[in-house]
Amino acid sequence: MSSAATITARQPEQGSYVPYLALIGAMLVIAGGASFAKHLFPLVGPQALTAYRVGFAALILAIVFRPWRMKLTRDDALRIAAYGAVLGCMNLVFYMALRTLPIGIAVAIEFLGPLSLSLALSRRPIHFVAIGLAALGVALLLPIWNQGRGLDPVGVCYALAAGVCWALYILLGKRTAHLPGGQSVALGMAVAAVVTVPFGLHSAGVGFFKPELIVGGLIVAVLSSAIPYSLEMVAMRRIPARNFGVLLSLEPAIGGLSAMLVLGEMLTVAQWVAIMLVVSASALSVGFDAKGKAAAQNAP
Repeated sequence: MSSAATITARQPEQGSYVPYLALIGAMLVIAGGASFAKHLFPLVGPQALTAYRVGFAALILAIVFRPWRMKLTRDDALRIAAYGAVLGCMNLVFYMALRTLPIGIAVAIEFLGPLSLSLALSRRPIHFVAIGLAALGVALLLPIWNQGRGLDPVGVCYALAAGVCWALYILLGKRTAHLPGGQSVALGMAVAAVVTVPFGLHSAGVGFFKPELIVGGLIVAVLSSAIPYSLEMVAMRRIPARNFGVLLSLEPAIGGLSAMLVLGEMLTVAQWVAIMLVVSASALSVGFDAKGKAAAQNAP
């Protein structure tokens, strides 16, 4: 076999990892954005910061992808509207949870949504093993082992609501996967802005228009919405929904590491063990999925 033929034969195997890299990149960027956003809470509050994040992301994506050029059927328009509404609600309730919960804990509770989705969609034993590892890692991230420290019940409710929205976001994102990725994300983000911006305006009042806060909100929008949601849409097109949910088990670990580096929140031994568990779950899911694709491609 010539070298050119070898390269051609290897391309599908290499390409199978692109959506996984896109998803990991999205989680890294969004974790940094969440840590930076929490710095701004005392200045503007979570509702207004959500409005900045979603509103600016919608503008950026509209300029880049020009979604008005895409022709939509009535059914596709309804799918994007539902996707965008859930996206806006997910951003809002998650930032409300961050008011009183540490980032790693809030993301861990939120992850119960996609984790439940993964369990519901799983069929092979190996997927249940991966989900079990991820679930144990999430459990270790929760501060239930320290009896002297409780969680704010309102913050927990907001984080649980974000988990429900997260699961719906995965399902509804899959329903728009047949549309051009960038344009569908841009339209969905525009709908999310319609949902969230009124809350921000009501919360901040005239302070919403302070230039220094607007600049901070723009940075949060780029890090927390515009970049990661575009990468996630790439991932959604190629990763099965059950694997997508398990891979998102990395989110609490990445959030905890980001909080440690940016906000000075140190990790306990139990949290380090949790990181190893969720990384193992994600690697197991990716490895077996890629192995299955390679076997299918090599089958006579």
